[in-house]
Amino acid sequence: MQKKAFALRLDPAVHAAIERLAAAELRSANAQIEMLLREALSKRGIEVQASMPPKRGRPAKED
Repeated sequence: MQKKAFALRLDPAVHAAIERLAAAELRSANAQIEMLLREALSKRGIEVQASMPPKRGRPAKED
């Protein structure tokens, strides 16, 4: 899965609060923002399907 990148302008106080919350929950600020957005959408009745996680590890050897 490829993530969509875009610029986001935040009030410095909001960004600092997100960074504190992310650190407390052992997440990156980016992951924290995504989680908060998903929670906000869910509260409004908009469910977002979780994307397939990227495949990890080495590819299987072909015989």
